Amino acid sequence: MLVAQPGTRDPGRIPSPPAGGFPGAGHPGQNKEHLLQWMDRHSEMPLDQQQKALEKEPGFHELPSETQQRMRDRLTQLNSMPTDQRRRVLERNEAIANLSPPQRQQFRGAMQQFSSLPTDRRKQVARAFRELREVPEGQRQAALSSDRYRGQFSDQERGTLSSLLAVEPYLPQKGATSPDPGR
Repeated sequence: MLVAQPGTRDPGRIPSPPAGGFPGAGHPGQNKEHLLQWMDRHSEMPLDQQQKALEKEPGFHELPSETQQRMRDRLTQLNSMPTDQRRRVLERNEAIANLSPPQRQQFRGAMQQFSSLPTDRRKQVARAFRELREVPEGQRQAALSSDRYRGQFSDQERGTLSSLLAVEPYLPQKGATSPDPGR
């Protein structure tokens, strides 16, 4: 069985399976193989063989047909990515899967705030997130409260940045290009 996190409706993100994870999730006593390990095991296979292997996973056919299709689509999207990007997506997904339930909820809340922003503002917030991620943790709130950020971002946007920075330690640092885990 594979475990992955739910996606958002952000069209730039790759949709993920439901909270239960990949096939077999929620079936007590079964091996919980995460998406990263599954992709590593099947990386030498062409896409059509990977899809057949996915369909053979325990519990796959017990999932609703829409979920099965989302999982096939996700597999196709992952395979269409350059290797480095696919690895970053899989590692980010793995980090999210390893969060505690409260951390996962905090992460989802921050991503919902981020996703609710208009596209142009989301780009600005993402850029500020990357900048603030480089600021030492103890100085981030002061930076967010500075005239520079107060003049550039609304209270809501600064709140979103604050939420994203609060969950940032849970996510991998290397290769991050945006707060959006699917990019």
